[in-house]
Formats: sequence, C-alpha cells, structure tokens
Amino acid sequence: MNHSAASPSEPAATTRRTLIVVLTAVAMLAFAANSLLARLAFQTSAIDAAGFTAIRIIAGALTLLAIARLQRQPLALPRGAPYSAALLFVYAAAFSFAYRDIGTGAGALVLFASAQLVMIGYGLVKGERASVPGLLLALGGLAAFLLPSASSPPLGAALLMALAGCAWGGFSLLGRTAGPPVINTAASFLLAVPLALALLLLQRDALVFDPLGAAYAVVSGSITSALGYAVWYWVRSRLSAIGAGAVQLSVPVIGAVMGLLFLGERMSAWSVGAGLATLAGVAWVMLSAKKAAPR
Repeated sequence: MNHSAASPSEPAATTRRTLIVVLTAVAMLAFAANSLLARLAFQTSAIDAAGFTAIRIIAGALTLLAIARLQRQPLALPRGAPYSAALLFVYAAAFSFAYRDIGTGAGALVLFASAQLVMIGYGLVKGERASVPGLLLALGGLAAFLLPSASSPPLGAALLMALAGCAWGGFSLLGRTAGPPVINTAASFLLAVPLALALLLLQRDALVFDPLGAAYAVVSGSITSALGYAVWYWVRSRLSAIGAGAVQLSVPVIGAVMGLLFLGERMSAWSVGAGLATLAGVAWVMLSAKKAAPR
C-alpha cells in the first residue's frame, strides 16, 4: 500500500530532476558562450572593448528589467547594490579587455578558477575548513598555467582575466543576500550602466562601432548573461552549495571546446595539464569543505 501511495509522486520527482539537469546544462552553456561571444567579437569585428562592455551591460539591464516586469516584481535597490554594481562593472570591463588577447578556453579557466578561489578564501577566513593539499594544487596549477612560455596566454590578458574572476567571485558572494535574485541582479546592472558610460568617455579616442561586434555584445548581455543568470539563480537554489560550485568547473572545458569548434583555438599539452590540475584542486577543496564550527 505504501508503494501505491508513493508511486504517483515518482514521475513528478523524475521530471523535476530532469528539468534541473537540463537547466543546469543550459546555464553552463550560457556562461561558456559569454567567453565565445567576446572572442568572436574581437576576432571577427572591429568593436573596441569599452564599447562591447557598455553594450553588454545596457542590454543585460534592459533584459532583466523586462523579466522583473513580467514577474510583476517591484524594482528596489538592495543593501550593498552599489558595491555589487562596482564589482559587476570591473568583471565586465576586465573580461572584455582580456578577451582581446586570450583564448576562449584559457580565459574561461582563469576566470572561473580565480572566482572559485576568491569564494574559497572567503570561506576559510570565515572559519570553514578545507583540504590544504587541494588548495595548493589549485594555486600551483593556476601559477603553472600563467607561467610565461611560448604557448601560455599573454600575461597582461591573463592578469586582467584574473581580476575579472576576483570581481565575479566578490559579486557572487554579495549576491547571497536576501531578496529576489533577478531584482538584485537587475539593480546591479542598472547601477553599472553609469560606470560603463564613464568608461566610454575615458576611451572615447579608441571607440570603434561595428554592427557585428555590437550584435555579439547584445546577445552576450541579454541572452547569455541576463537570461543565463536568471536560469542559474533558479537552478542554484535547488542545488547544494558544493554542487553549485562544482558544476561551474565544467565551464572552462565547454569554453575550450567552443573555442576549438568555432575559432580553431588550441591549447598546448602544458596548458591543458596545468588547467586540469587547477580544476582538480578547486574540486578537491570544494568537496572537502566543512562549515565553521559553532561558537
């Protein structure tokens, strides 16, 4: 009798799990596509990095506002919104300038490894415990990946992408505050618009408008960023913290495959090995992480 009572819920649970898996994959593809779109813009069009950044942020803000309207959620500025907006702007600007000179997969690796290490470091400061060998492996792998060589990405671009990753990690940590995530993200995008416009002013002598590059920026801002974030926030609330972090480690791999398929980009055996060591170390730390003991 217990079996017959429980059976009607089993198809619904299976459907729910399948939906979570599918939407998780969609979100990871969107994150990786952001890297590909930036590389495509700078490889196949003449658009400048500041213009790409501004168009992406404005398109994201408009899209998130439209989503909020559809959900009939009133727009409000959450506490800490200016800090989130500043971090979002730093991420987007450094991301764009870095992708002028770094490959799709390599950029995604530095970006997500840096972001995860920032969040891991925050947890350690707050008293969480994690594998020290895993942390050393992640840091060593990232250092080896950035080590100057004939096949490594340009150091300046890699450092810019590391800055973007650190800003993204900080933005993600601030995004854990209470409140509707779409509204919080929309507020951050809106407040980042003046910063993007200020960047345009500073870069006015280097601005180059290109319709194709602008189209890539609009798609990046409205679809793979705004809609991708909206999907990810829905998924993230249904995954464990470890699962939510671990699944993001797939993005550099997806990015590398996209770069190979669409731009013919390749990574050296050294870079692949160092990248895998970095991802393995981050995964090790995340899987071994334990919450701080109550005081």
